[in-house]
Amino acid sequence: MGINDESDIEANLQIGPTDQGMVRLFITAGGTEVPMDFSPDEAEEIAEEIRAAAQSAAKIKPKSR
Repeated sequence: MGINDESDIEANLQIGPTDQGMVRLFITAGGTEVPMDFSPDEAEEIAEEIRAAAQSAAKIKPKSR
């Protein structure tokens, strides 16, 4: 599966700080749980990448189905 492939899988994303000073992305889908911990600096870089992707996506006109 690639970035442009659609899926019917539903997932839940939670984001928050841990008691160890990390930023956790916690993803659940079906019976699978994926906790991903990042340093605050790494989390800032990820946030910048998300903002840049959102700005790029806003410029794209969706293809009609």
